[in-house]
Amino acid sequence: MRYSILIVEDDKMTRESLAKALTGSYIIHTVNNGIEALSLLNKENIDAIITDVKMPLMDGMEMLDAVKKTNPDIIVIMVTGYATVESAVDAMKKGVYDYITKPVNIERLHILIEKAFENRRLKTDNTILRRQLKETFSYGNIIGNSKKIREIINLISQISTTKATVLILGESGTGKELIANAIHYNSPAADGPFIKVSCAALAEGILESELFGHEKGAFTGAIHTKKGRFELADRGTLFLDEVGDIPLPLQVKLLRVLQEQEFERVGGVKTLKVDARVIAATNKKLDEMAKEGNFREELYYRLKVVTIDVPPLRERKEDIPLLSLHFLNHFRNKHKKVTETITPDAMRLLTVYDWPGNIRELMNCIESATVMTRGEIISAENLPSYLLKSANTDSTTSPGRLFDIEKKVILETLSIAKGNKVLAARMLGIGLRTLYRKLNSYDIPHYKHLTIYTGN
Repeated sequence: MRYSILIVEDDKMTRESLAKALTGSYIIHTVNNGIEALSLLNKENIDAIITDVKMPLMDGMEMLDAVKKTNPDIIVIMVTGYATVESAVDAMKKGVYDYITKPVNIERLHILIEKAFENRRLKTDNTILRRQLKETFSYGNIIGNSKKIREIINLISQISTTKATVLILGESGTGKELIANAIHYNSPAADGPFIKVSCAALAEGILESELFGHEKGAFTGAIHTKKGRFELADRGTLFLDEVGDIPLPLQVKLLRVLQEQEFERVGGVKTLKVDARVIAATNKKLDEMAKEGNFREELYYRLKVVTIDVPPLRERKEDIPLLSLHFLNHFRNKHKKVTETITPDAMRLLTVYDWPGNIRELMNCIESATVMTRGEIISAENLPSYLLKSANTDSTTSPGRLFDIEKKVILETLSIAKGNKVLAARMLGIGLRTLYRKLNSYDIPHYKHLTIYTGN
């Protein structure tokens, strides 16, 4: 892709020399003054403007004001023979990328333009990435239609707009980190950093340095100053996973940060201020640990300003069909498989099992089944043998009951989507073809005999 540049210069010799120097690398347009520039901008897609400041009819600063009102992201480089510090500062405040003097150093101008376009590409990529992250961790990606999950989604919606400290409780594999992501990326700090640290994975001395940073020479091996996770999370969110594993001596320092928003690096004396929201998560019973003296009681109460209890999968079995179809759709795309659905018998095996590893275990199971299945349907024989053993001891969930659960989930989701099947399929995490096939199987006149979407 070749970028287009507009040169605005009333001096013919300067205008032509700049155009000649840049032609070949970019698509070049030239005009004599600001009025002609504004007219051309209405007709052409221009990526950058190189403009003189002193020009008849409309000078460069007046043109800059007009351009930035309609196209604030356009790159503007000003060229002048009358540069002053005041004029340069004023131009920068109004959005000029850079300000150079005549005679123009062509080599420097080329470097400046390349740098400007590279910065814009990085900014655009960052914007796209943040939008994708927000979409990825939106409430719609917390899969489930059970009462407990709907309550959690409502709670996330309520607290995301605040800066309240949040404590997420739940067994391993229940999706605590996904909930933390959803809180951050739906908050006013969504454009800020989201920094994670596993408190269980690091020894006490290393964890203190990771959280608060250290000064050069603070300990053997500290050959340079290092910022901690709190500093990196400034104006964003810090996610403390497995906060129950933080050693007692460090808990005092953590409590101070939560209360005062300040701390010192390891080996440092300078007090640093930080503005970071803290979301903590643990699979331990902090209330019992506090009573036993293994966790500071005041820190426990400071962390649980808002508490989210994430239920284990065995307590929300009505969500298993929805989760299974969501993971199937994800892994069929990832592994380029044609597998599209799960038989009732196989789904019954998935539903009666208690999933001690929770959603993480279910996800791994569905990935394995998707990879091992040769056809379009996952059957009971494609699932791990331990699921069959579990089903033999628990026959409470019949294929008919399973069908009713799945039907209820799909119809409720379709209602939320106001009949939009494309949106409903996306919310369910299944393909549109799969949704149509399931709707055709229901004994509802409105949904029977629907044409199945086959795509291109």
